[in-house]
Amino acid sequence: MVVTVRSFAKINLGLGIGALRADGFHELRTVYQTIALHDVIRASVGRGSGIEIRCEDPRVPRDESNTCYRIVERAMAALKARGRVVIEIEKRLPVQGGLGGASGNAVAALLALERALKKQVSSPERLRIAAEVGSDLPLFLVGGTVLGVGRGEEVFPLPDLPAIACVVATPAIGVSTPKAFADWDLLAAHGPRLTKLTLPAASDRMGEFGRVLSAWLGCLSQGKHRSGKILSGVPVSEGRGRAETPLLDLVRTGIENDFEQVVFPKYPELREVKRVLERAGAVYASLSGSGSATYGLFASREVAEKAAARLRKDGVPATATTTLTRPQYWKKIFD
Repeated sequence: MVVTVRSFAKINLGLGIGALRADGFHELRTVYQTIALHDVIRASVGRGSGIEIRCEDPRVPRDESNTCYRIVERAMAALKARGRVVIEIEKRLPVQGGLGGASGNAVAALLALERALKKQVSSPERLRIAAEVGSDLPLFLVGGTVLGVGRGEEVFPLPDLPAIACVVATPAIGVSTPKAFADWDLLAAHGPRLTKLTLPAASDRMGEFGRVLSAWLGCLSQGKHRSGKILSGVPVSEGRGRAETPLLDLVRTGIENDFEQVVFPKYPELREVKRVLERAGAVYASLSGSGSATYGLFASREVAEKAAARLRKDGVPATATTTLTRPQYWKKIFD
């Protein structure tokens, strides 16, 4: 039996980079948000042994370095299952674009494998296995709006927010995440000499991210976002809808993606994409992860469609989509 599931993408609503840890990773703070763009994963288990990865995209590895391979290998051991596993990846998302494509593929492969075997890994074991394979994987076991801490693998579900229109631009630019981290370390160490920007200490940045998020959650839980003012006290439009308000209250607190400070100077065309989104009406625009995907949040699907069309006219691949709430995420995975 072949089991087919959707493998959704994510964007980062703010991303704070902290100090380099003893394990070689950076301390991170970010809010993940799942969106409707997706790949398709098909899994089957037959006679024999081994794991086979199939994908027509030549950039996707088919050996044990593939995240799907690695999570399936661990899941088969955890379930004490036998058989030859075939994972087919239908790529629609960009490879290494900052949308968590490979990570989402791995979690989708795990979910499809469980259905094919009619067995399930326990929830704690799922999260442990996912975190072993990669920092972005655990968020796809939660879905919706998710807080990521540690190196991003420690995830906590945030209050589920209504969906909002989104445009994702995917320029054909390869941004190396390890190189972006290295550039950040250089900037943090020698910022005053390399740029006019003076960076606050890593601990201060992490603390500020936490304070902003805590204030937003406090207002959200008390329903204060409906008062017509965002956390900064700036009045907002009386006509803002239920879907727009709480999510934008978060992004308008001033949280940013730190990667923009090192990626945009090297790839000014990505900065221009962000500017186009803002000029087209995005109430918030940002790089996702280390890029190159850049997104904008819009008050309506109609405005989002026009913004995507404007980017495509300029030769930049762009798609209008929507964010996914947690119930939508889990329903659409298997729908």
